[in-house]
Amino acid sequence: MTDDESGVVLNDEEIDELLGTGGIAVLALADESDPFAIPVSYGYDADEGVLYLRLAFAEDSEKERYLARSDRAALVVTLERDQQWASVVARGTLSTMPEASIDGTVVEAIRSIDIPFVTIYEEEPRELDYRLYKLHPDELTGRREKPRVGIE
Repeated sequence: MTDDESGVVLNDEEIDELLGTGGIAVLALADESDPFAIPVSYGYDADEGVLYLRLAFAEDSEKERYLARSDRAALVVTLERDQQWASVVARGTLSTMPEASIDGTVVEAIRSIDIPFVTIYEEEPRELDYRLYKLHPDELTGRREKPRVGIE
């Protein structure tokens, strides 16, 4: 029996449902063999198939250094419901969205998604530099915990 047949692999509709309109995820970057992963806020536009990330930068940001050295990124979203887990991994290119490049269609897309506002910094939020990024996934996969049948 393949993973697809066992119900472990999520289909496109289930991936869209798990990603919802936004939430908290883990962004993974790398500088050659040096990995870096951090929790971030994201928004998902299912119609466009892209994820938006609002990233905050403090002075001398390690995240900023990794972003400058990483051509690709992975975003991992997890969900636990009814004592079972599921996850989606989006892999692709991550690009910054300068304010001047944000046109009306992007503004409308961003209004329809929910990027939570969270901060992990000691600095006041107004002291941080916020930038919008867009993840263009060329690979979007989802898996769920295999149903427990007869394991009890």
